[in-house]
Amino acid sequence: MGERLVESVPNVSEGRDRAAIEAMAAALQSGPTVRLLDVQSDPDHHRTVFTLVGDPDGVADAILRLFAAALPRIDLRLHRGEHPRMGAVDVVPFVPVRGVTMADCVALARRVGREVWERFRVPVYLYEEAASRPERRDLAEIRRGEFEGFADKILREEWAPDFGERVLHPTAGATAIGAREFLIAFNVNLGTADLKVAKAIARAVRGSSGGLRYVKALGVALADRGIVQVSMNLTNYKKTPLARALDLVRSEAARHGVAVVGTEIVGLVPEEALFSAADHYLRLERFSPDQVLERRISSAPDG
Repeated sequence: MGERLVESVPNVSEGRDRAAIEAMAAALQSGPTVRLLDVQSDPDHHRTVFTLVGDPDGVADAILRLFAAALPRIDLRLHRGEHPRMGAVDVVPFVPVRGVTMADCVALARRVGREVWERFRVPVYLYEEAASRPERRDLAEIRRGEFEGFADKILREEWAPDFGERVLHPTAGATAIGAREFLIAFNVNLGTADLKVAKAIARAVRGSSGGLRYVKALGVALADRGIVQVSMNLTNYKKTPLARALDLVRSEAARHGVAVVGTEIVGLVPEEALFSAADHYLRLERFSPDQVLERRISSAPDG
């Protein structure tokens, strides 16, 4: 890979049609300077998360190819899933990895947002570091009302899109495009089918309702497994590490007489976040990442 690397983690509102997902993945990885690192689909959320890296121009082109592949295959009028959504390509973040700044990613978000409107007539909202005004930093606030409520929302002066006319795309809705730091999507599964319990725990955990400052959370049902889930985004894993989020969910679940039966990470995760969790739960003393065998091997000189 080149000296300048940007990560993008587009989320699309399709988690069940394997052929459609494969077509979108193929579109993303068809460029010569982009590498598709991960694809994770969830049929209950009815959502797929792609993770790709590459040089800024290559990643921008890949996202435009994704829109071209996604729009003929996703009709939000027919879409029903547990995860909130307002667009076929629901959200596209750009994350600086190497040799680029957050300002570069903001400029990239604005460039791609303009092109998405001009090519596909999908209205675009800028969020997080690319937001055009403070109240649009929060993705959840932009997406509130979802696809079904957005036709009316977009007509309000304060919700005019950053790029595009105040008309929702009939099948693809609207899209949020932004720039941000690395985010960890971390889900905790609970041994109950009671959605009220998951929602109560999510409310206790998320920062907006008095929980952990860098956690966004919602309670969802996993119908195919007969259980519920606390689905979280950790927006700063250094200040709110995985272990702290899990401990609070476990504590709140115990209050409801419910056990944690499993956890999952959606997409990719920095190794530092996992080292931190291992350090926390194993009570390691004087632990260094250099003690990890594979890291020592990879850093050893040839021969």
